[in-house]
This record gives sequence, structure tokens and C-alpha cells, in this order.
Amino acid sequence: MLDRSVRAAYSKISVKSQTVLPAEVRERLAVGPGDRLRYVLTEEGVRIEKAPPEGDDPFVTFTEWAGSADDEDYAHL
Repeated sequence: MLDRSVRAAYSKISVKSQTVLPAEVRERLAVGPGDRLRYVLTEEGVRIEKAPPEGDDPFVTFTEWAGSADDEDYAHL
């Protein structure tokens, strides 16, 4: 049975490993030029989120907390 609540959008990866976010993804994330994205790696796959601006992230200076395990542990905060 097809789950109508799940939608998909597609893009290609260029030879420079770049891609264009589809318009509906940009709208859903409320991102535009200059915004940062965060890629959260999970057991289920990869989740893309809008990242806070560098100056707004209080943990940006704590590089010892910059690992993927920390991202998973503190993602719910």
C-alpha cells in the first residue's frame, strides 16, 4: 500500500559532488542562499536540517563535541 504522507524529491550529484535542492525541499526547510545545512547520520539514513547560523550555535566553539555520536546524542535537545 502506498503511504500518501511520504513524498519524495530528487536531484543529481555533479562531478564536483554538488547538488541543487529541489524547490519543495528548500521551502520545507525554509532555506535560501547563505543558509547552512546539517546532515544527521542515523541508522535509518540521513536527515537534512536547517542549521543555525554559526554565531547562533553556542556549541560551535566546542570542537571536542563535533562528532557524529554527539550529534545523535544531543539531537533531541
